[in-house]
Amino acid sequence: QVQLVESGGGLVQPGGSLRLSCAASGSILSIYAMNWYRQAPGKQRELVAAITSGGSTNYADSVKGRFTISRDNAKNTVYLQMNSLKPEDTAVYYCNADILILLTMRRGTYWGQGTQVTVSS
Repeated sequence: QVQLVESGGGLVQPGGSLRLSCAASGSILSIYAMNWYRQAPGKQRELVAAITSGGSTNYADSVKGRFTISRDNAKNTVYLQMNSLKPEDTAVYYCNADILILLTMRRGTYWGQGTQVTVSS
């Protein structure tokens, strides 16, 4: 019923930038919070950034001042602009969203498939 598709990952040198996108599609009535998580090898998945439907944002301490989360409600899309990337930012990045489904009127949390970000020289 609902799909989240991430794009924009890749290989970048330390100090470089990447912009991730995550588009939601399907039988969507409303999207509430949209979030970016990441999971590095051997580590637990962690919340990187969050944005409410009204545009309020929150960031992990490790990315404050370097990453910016934003959303386009008309396109059901959330973005993560990542600047001044460090090797420790290397991980698979996942988006998730709290979505109200039109056909069922049920609300649930949905995840994308993940996109690899590698920061290396």
